[in-house]
Amino acid sequence: MKLSIVLAVYNEEKNLAECLKSIEHIADEIVIVDGGSTDNTVEIAQKFGARVIKTTNPPMFHINKQKALEAAKGDWILHLDADERVAPALAKQIQEAVKGYPIEIVDAKKQNLFIRHQQNIEARDGKIGTDKSEITAYFIPRLNFFLGGYLKHGGVYPDGEIRLVKKGKAYFPCKNVHEQMHIDGRVAWLSEDLIHMADPTFSRYLMRANRYTSLTAKEFEKQHIPKFGISVFMYMFVKPFTTFLSLYFRHKGFLDGFPGFVWAVFSGLHFPLAYMKYWENHDA
Repeated sequence: MKLSIVLAVYNEEKNLAECLKSIEHIADEIVIVDGGSTDNTVEIAQKFGARVIKTTNPPMFHINKQKALEAAKGDWILHLDADERVAPALAKQIQEAVKGYPIEIVDAKKQNLFIRHQQNIEARDGKIGTDKSEITAYFIPRLNFFLGGYLKHGGVYPDGEIRLVKKGKAYFPCKNVHEQMHIDGRVAWLSEDLIHMADPTFSRYLMRANRYTSLTAKEFEKQHIPKFGISVFMYMFVKPFTTFLSLYFRHKGFLDGFPGFVWAVFSGLHFPLAYMKYWENHDA
């Protein structure tokens, strides 16, 4: 069985090399879809022997991720973001999954976390995968780096993402920034963590938050969210307050110390910031 590693990138010269170093020893091919980078992203990709496909950089980045999936030739595909790192333990488990070895999660606490996480996603998005006996995709838990450490509470962990998929059995609908992949087959879990270095600095976090609130504002427009009455109260006051309470207390974000507090506060602020962008930039 061949394994393709695919990424969709744009101006990722600061992240890409470390990501590719972590997977080059397990990849049968590396495919990079580049959205018109103006830095050294393409040159770095080529140094690792990647096949680079140049295209535009659409706001809905799942479009380029889907292009990467379609371009891959391997039997299995591991799709990553440039700010993610595959630790040796996870690399070994990925190889075992691709070869068809049974993957067993023996940590009961971790298993319960994974089940709960998947149930929450399915409650929001609908059932993931089908009831076919063949496993065609795997969730991989992510450890998120924030303000100098890894967040392990506050609803942030396991932050499972479907990353390892069988060729031709998965695709992105490309309709929503928070959408799940559509899977033809059964979905299972790997137990080793994917390291996510999305926010090595708070400035980087704010930059990403600005991007995501803009995308949410566009979703508000598509949904025709009212700009008056109860909607103002809901998005400016209720949503940020209840989000903070849920992440910090119910999901025990306080156990992550000051970083957990900051994460809960700014996660709540996502909603009023997105709503203000929507209110400001579009006619009622």
